[in-house]
Amino acid sequence: MVTLAEVAQHAGVSASTVSYVLSGKRSISTTTRQRVEESIRKLGYHPNAGARALASSRSNIIALMIPLRTDMYVPVMMEIAIAVAAGARTHGYDILLLTGEEGPDAVRRVTGSGLADAMILMDVELDDERLPLLRDTHQPSVLIGLPADTEGLTCVDLDFRATGALCVEHLAQLGHRDIAVIGEAAAVYERHTGFAERTLDGLRTRARELGLRLLHRPCEGGYDAMAATLARVFDERPDTTGFVVQNEAAVEPLLALLRQQGRAVPEDVSVVAVCPEQVATQASVRLTSVAVPAQEMGRRAVEQLVAKLDGRGSDEVVLLSPELTVRASSGPAPVAP
Repeated sequence: MVTLAEVAQHAGVSASTVSYVLSGKRSISTTTRQRVEESIRKLGYHPNAGARALASSRSNIIALMIPLRTDMYVPVMMEIAIAVAAGARTHGYDILLLTGEEGPDAVRRVTGSGLADAMILMDVELDDERLPLLRDTHQPSVLIGLPADTEGLTCVDLDFRATGALCVEHLAQLGHRDIAVIGEAAAVYERHTGFAERTLDGLRTRARELGLRLLHRPCEGGYDAMAATLARVFDERPDTTGFVVQNEAAVEPLLALLRQQGRAVPEDVSVVAVCPEQVATQASVRLTSVAVPAQEMGRRAVEQLVAKLDGRGSDEVVLLSPELTVRASSGPAPVAP
């Protein structure tokens, strides 16, 4: 096993200099730090985690709070979590994964026990009850999501309000006037989950500005739930020709039901989705979509948090701009007979 002294000898510096590079306790010149880091890489040195924590008064652990609810699309949540874990490791941190629905109790447990140096919170609600505790603690934190009030917080998220507006604009440009939104499960809106509420706000606002009729219906996902929701949509708005789907579990059932009803996509009905790229490209009809940039969100959250831990960060909101990719599921609105 490579020792700290061997790293110091290889880099041509003292053992204390190597220790300062690892702990960040003293300012080291860029040239010296780079030489030490290069020796660490070449020799494969791994500092003892326990000794490093004692020396720096840090655990070198980041707590990631990611409640895994049955009404949420778990694969995209885990993709974000994996990106957070990978990003944390590049900066020398490990991840403590908290998956329960403990809310403020989990925040208290982390801040009161010294389990972690910092926190990243996911599944953020507009009036999230965890936020007062975050504002009262000195422990660095970052939200992947956007609450109603961002004062005193650092947040990273896709700009979901702009995402909703972009979907409406695309369908409007194709001549669609009646648009139905197949949303997340009702419980997601009952909790006032930030991403769902902001997307819906963007959809409604832009539709109103463009003079379009917009109908929003939550859906549990799955074939039976989608069948009931679709029947209701066409019963209430029989002239609907455009769909925006923000519910990964509803995508394939919707496409199958439209086929069964003799409605061709995109000749009779256009479908636009807000979903991971993989869901859009592997659907039975390749979907025009706005991708959820899970890896970018995770990476940027870690960067913001590490900057705070190093004393360089400040409270800010980082919104990633949405990008709409046109594929086979959207086309001009059908001409009325």
